[in-house]
Amino acid sequence: MAEQSQDLAGLVESIVRPLIDHEDELVITSSIDDNGSNIIEIEVNEEDAGKVIGRQGRVIKSIRTLARAAASRNGMHVEVEILD
Repeated sequence: MAEQSQDLAGLVESIVRPLIDHEDELVITSSIDDNGSNIIEIEVNEEDAGKVIGRQGRVIKSIRTLARAAASRNGMHVEVEILD
């Protein structure tokens, strides 16, 4: 299960990295909560946060959709959050 969680984090990283200018400040953490759901947290430079969120949240919504689709293939649940 931990390997699949890392695969999801890698997927999210491969989507986010080309979007941002400060790649060296990108931090993606993956953990599993009490309910067994994967939690993927994205930390980016303050200037890049808008690029990851997108207009009206479209980019982060798309990232969440892709992560959920990948997780559902293995019967998993995933939440993607961007940290301030």
